[in-house]
Amino acid sequence: MAQEFALAKSAVSRRSVLGIGAGAAASILMAPYIARAQSMTLQYGHNNEPASVAGAQADWFAEAVAKNSGGDIKVDVFPASQLGKLQELAESVSLGNIAFSHNTAGGIGSLYEPFAALDTPYLYRDVDHLMKVMDVNSPVMAELNQGLVKAANVRVVYAHYFGRRNLTCNKAVMSPKDLAGVKIRAVPFPIYTTAVEGMGAVPIPVDWSEVPTALATGVASGQENPVNVVLNVKLYEVQSHLMLTGHMSNAEVVVMNEDVWQGLSDAQKQAVSTSASEIRDRATKAIADNEAKDTEALKAKGMTVIGVDEGLKIGEFRASVQKLVDERFGEKYGDLYAKIKAIA
Repeated sequence: MAQEFALAKSAVSRRSVLGIGAGAAASILMAPYIARAQSMTLQYGHNNEPASVAGAQADWFAEAVAKNSGGDIKVDVFPASQLGKLQELAESVSLGNIAFSHNTAGGIGSLYEPFAALDTPYLYRDVDHLMKVMDVNSPVMAELNQGLVKAANVRVVYAHYFGRRNLTCNKAVMSPKDLAGVKIRAVPFPIYTTAVEGMGAVPIPVDWSEVPTALATGVASGQENPVNVVLNVKLYEVQSHLMLTGHMSNAEVVVMNEDVWQGLSDAQKQAVSTSASEIRDRATKAIADNEAKDTEALKAKGMTVIGVDEGLKIGEFRASVQKLVDERFGEKYGDLYAKIKAIA
């Protein structure tokens, strides 16, 4: 029975992501080597607006795959949560309803829990350390990727720098005590709600697609995201203050359905891998090079930007967040944190 279920799941996955009928799916199962020689169209769904770097890089990836595969693989991109919210997108890749998506490491943790450790606040020494850990060939990522494939039928293709997450609110916030009782939107995954709670606020788990409405209606009084996102989604229109807490350094994780990966020819796999490497570097540079400029642009849009020079108590935020993280995740992820710290 288990073998029959696995075969059926494989057939459904291949049919869904390739957009083919039941008869064709059966032919693929009976003739896998023929299938690997065929061209295909794959779906990539994500939650970001196309104007953001996270959204644009999906389009860059689609263009690169088409070029590097000689037109053999076409990737159709569906942005702005057209194919579902964050949790739904993660599950859709696992089930094979879509071939690609991207998510936070915390979101991927909903498929394989240890992945969430990669989004722990104040974990990385700097951006270079983050990107070394998030490289698909790093010992940490290789171990986690193996577990993700086994647990959820999903593999990491690449991860690009997403930015340092900062707090926005409709008032000045200098320390955790200023957030007492304040409702702050949190990415709806445990490591993120813990970060917001550790900062002193009341975390309100809200999917990204609902954030502008939540802020405009007062369901949440603030949120946290990199400055690139704040600028491109025009959150300055509903938020007056930006606090440079830098509480979390993020990489956006691009994942792929494992059945689809295994159905590619060696040449097609190389085309995907080459494209992944190109876009990882391009997107990382686009974010890193523009963080300071985007911050100045938010000032020009009328936001009050508060950093250490303006009295922001980073040490208090760090101590408060790390205390709660240690209580909830220290024992669970301690070995993984040690491995991350060891990467030079």
